[in-house]
Amino acid sequence: MRSYRTLFRTPEFTPFLLSFAADAAARTIGGLALGTLVFRATGSPLLSAVSMFGPQLAQLAGATFLLSGADRLPPRAILSGLAVVFAAGTAVLALPGLPVGALFAVLLLQGLVASLGGGVRGGLLNEILPKDGYVLGRSVYNMLWGLTQMAGFATGGALLALLSPRTCLLLAAALYLVSALVTRLGLTARPPRSSGRPSLSATWRVNALLWSSRPRRLAYLGLWVPNGLVVGSDSLYVSYAPAAAGTLYACGALGMFVGDMAVGRLVPPALRPRLATPLRLLLAAPYLFFVLRPGVALSAAAACVASVGFAASLVLQERLMSLTPDDLAGQALGLYATGMAALQGIGAALAGTLAQLTSPATAMTLMAAASVTVTLTLAALNRHEERRPAVPDTRLGGVPEPAATD
Repeated sequence: MRSYRTLFRTPEFTPFLLSFAADAAARTIGGLALGTLVFRATGSPLLSAVSMFGPQLAQLAGATFLLSGADRLPPRAILSGLAVVFAAGTAVLALPGLPVGALFAVLLLQGLVASLGGGVRGGLLNEILPKDGYVLGRSVYNMLWGLTQMAGFATGGALLALLSPRTCLLLAAALYLVSALVTRLGLTARPPRSSGRPSLSATWRVNALLWSSRPRRLAYLGLWVPNGLVVGSDSLYVSYAPAAAGTLYACGALGMFVGDMAVGRLVPPALRPRLATPLRLLLAAPYLFFVLRPGVALSAAAACVASVGFAASLVLQERLMSLTPDDLAGQALGLYATGMAALQGIGAALAGTLAQLTSPATAMTLMAAASVTVTLTLAALNRHEERRPAVPDTRLGGVPEPAATD
């Protein structure tokens, strides 16, 4: 599938995207409002960064207990239910006088239940689209995320100039309810992809199975670590340029949109696997120049160029899906989404700590240098993997796994 026209003719693809767009808009507007609220209340770059990205760490705990539900629960009911839960939690965050400790407790609970969302949504997309349409569909999904971030952060920045952060949080809660409504009315009720009840043992067993393969491990690490370190740099926008944080986030979203469009629509399938390392290097390299403390215009340009590199996730997700059976697709993508969210939370906490000890600009530069180092190390491991003969993975049906490509 190489045509957007064919893609949007696929039943349920459009309502799937619309429900995601409302959810993404709620996250961007709500996240910027929350980070601003915490920074104004505490003056702490660490707490501001952790309030925006730290709850993603809680997804690790949720993934430990809940992730098997990504394939064992009906997707429409789960997605609409999660949106309602997030609407309620975001409304609580808007309560006047809510202590910072209570605020982080709510964020922790949201992170726990959010661990299901990435796997359910990713598995549903894999089910809605034919195999040859996954990369193009995922690129449109990512492009929509980029566009929504641009609009959400730009709108959020404008709203914060006119309204209080708590009012913006209430708007975000309303958007979560819109997402729940579109999901309920626009998507078909589907049975679970896999039999059995969700449980702790099932989650651990399948996660261990997915992690047991060296090619899948390298794909997961490539999806998680360089991305998470760079998002740590992104999390410092509020403390680096408080009055222009929305602009920096919007420019980053623009770069993400351009990268996903180019890789998903213009790059031939045979060439895509070769782009994983160059794109991950591009993701980090522009932040190395933040040590010079560039102004808002140059910082926005660097954020835009760097974010093109987020398209590396398309290449690595395609590889991950080629190594994973269909009945485990939801949990495989859920493990990817949870690990990515957790590494982003770790990156935000680490970057915030470095900013407390040095400065936001120095911390952003150090996080970018770490991302470049990890990318080069993974590229070397992938080259070593290419020289190894393919071996059958009997626990996933005995199909030989191809060597890693990078």
